[in-house]
Amino acid sequence: MLSTDDAEVYDLCVIGSGPAGIILALDYARLNPHKKVLLVEYGNKKQVNGNQLDSSIQINNPVNHHQPYECTNKGLGGTSATWGGRCVMYDEVDFEDRSILNGNCTWDKNILIDIQDHLPKAAEYFECGKPDFDLTTLTGVTPKPIAEGFKQGIVSDNKLERYSMPTRFGERYAADIASQKNMTLIEGFEARDFEQPNEKGKVSFLTLRHVATQKQIIVTADKFVLAAGAQESTRILLRNPQLFKNIGGSPDSLGKYYQGHLSGKIASVHFYGDPKKTDYGFIKDAGGVYTRRRFQFDNNFLKENNLLNTALWLDNPLYFDPKHRSGAMSFMYLAMITPVLGKKLAPPAIAHSITKGRVNNIPGHLGNIARGVPRSFTKPASIFYKRYISKRKLPGVFLYSPKNTYALHFHAEQIPFEGNRMRLAPDGEGLIIDYKLTDADVASVIKLHDVLDNWLRATGCGELKYWFEKDELPQAIKTMSKDGLHQCGTTRIANSPDKGVVDTNLKVWGTSNIYVCSSSVFPTSGQANPTFMLGAFAVRLSRHLSYTKNKSKKSFKTHFQRVKSIDLN
Repeated sequence: MLSTDDAEVYDLCVIGSGPAGIILALDYARLNPHKKVLLVEYGNKKQVNGNQLDSSIQINNPVNHHQPYECTNKGLGGTSATWGGRCVMYDEVDFEDRSILNGNCTWDKNILIDIQDHLPKAAEYFECGKPDFDLTTLTGVTPKPIAEGFKQGIVSDNKLERYSMPTRFGERYAADIASQKNMTLIEGFEARDFEQPNEKGKVSFLTLRHVATQKQIIVTADKFVLAAGAQESTRILLRNPQLFKNIGGSPDSLGKYYQGHLSGKIASVHFYGDPKKTDYGFIKDAGGVYTRRRFQFDNNFLKENNLLNTALWLDNPLYFDPKHRSGAMSFMYLAMITPVLGKKLAPPAIAHSITKGRVNNIPGHLGNIARGVPRSFTKPASIFYKRYISKRKLPGVFLYSPKNTYALHFHAEQIPFEGNRMRLAPDGEGLIIDYKLTDADVASVIKLHDVLDNWLRATGCGELKYWFEKDELPQAIKTMSKDGLHQCGTTRIANSPDKGVVDTNLKVWGTSNIYVCSSSVFPTSGQANPTFMLGAFAVRLSRHLSYTKNKSKKSFKTHFQRVKSIDLN
């Protein structure tokens, strides 16, 4: 543990040890073996249930936003402790300032181009194989339509999501962190107060507070990075307005434009062709990594029709409704709602997506199980082994439909809305989160379902069957959609402090050595989960911080090539 008389001066201090913090700190330490890195984590191995930070967060819309303890985890590895492992890439349209975004797309395609070089290294850390997110690029896989008769056009079925182990970053990289001679990890410390920057924007020290004893220590470093997740990175900046002295005060956008995703099911898709030719489940690439295909929409079509980026994928019927008549699904549903057992099978947010928090018609489920014996038990047993025992876990459970009918899950971008925000409570410590879905968010989801329906019908492939009347769809979406897991926008990237909080290199405006590495820097949420993209940003920031004026391009290139060859195993 550090002490108040510790005279150590660090080259880099990283606050937060989730995937972004661990990737950044490890990658920088490996690139710069003669520089000292400090990794600071709020949680610790001895922590009990509950913590002061999460307990001080107030959610003003619990219908559409999960509670703090369902959104994040404290401790080494951060939220990856309950992460599902889905790795998805952002799209070109996410970096274009479309009219529906009201001028709030404050990054551009140059960042997307720049990030490409860092995808392979990010994929190594996530253990999700090669960063190929299109079915046509997979080695050893012959592309075929997702269903008989499907044709490419304004709707595509080739976009992929890839799956990590899922990699629990704390467990996976603890030994690597401990073996890195130039790296120090301290746990159980909260980042509190930064020194006010000098005229050149330089900040020399940060005060940390020991969570258990409340004792304060000072850490001196050449560069600081906030990688504490969107909520805590934003809270730290809100609590430290002196950081923005050189630009006349905190940026107006700080804490604002909070986004996640609209997510849920309002329809099923019925394909007309042979059900045995429908690609409803997972595809393994040549390296044995699970991938899965998604319906997405042409970038130009989205722009021309002023619609939000959205992905849809085939899913199971609602587990809680025994009308699905699947003994295996009923068995798994009953397991998920069983006290104690259910909590061990899935984290709260994922469990809620399956059960919807409902205990429903248990006799009907028992009837399904009885009619489906022995598969009611053998199928879940096989799934249990693949999902919980295998080294590379089965990411999910998708069951074959002999009727060629599948529920359709949507995952949609949100408009960067100024009223969605994180702000300090009156005591200056707590965090209040204001969050709602706008009518434009909801309307885009409905419109794109209609687009997919019309496309499937026009090509003779299939049709959508809505679960609600058309006039009921908006309220149904507003009732079912619940996020808070994919937190974007509150410290967004922009080319000037009047538009955002950090520059394109993630440096906080008004400072010369404070950075943010969190999905909160993403000005748009797109259709993608932000975790993989954030990992790529962490690698990119590591390389940016490693390239200083006193290094020649030639020496940096040699150094970069040496580190690329490091075996993460």
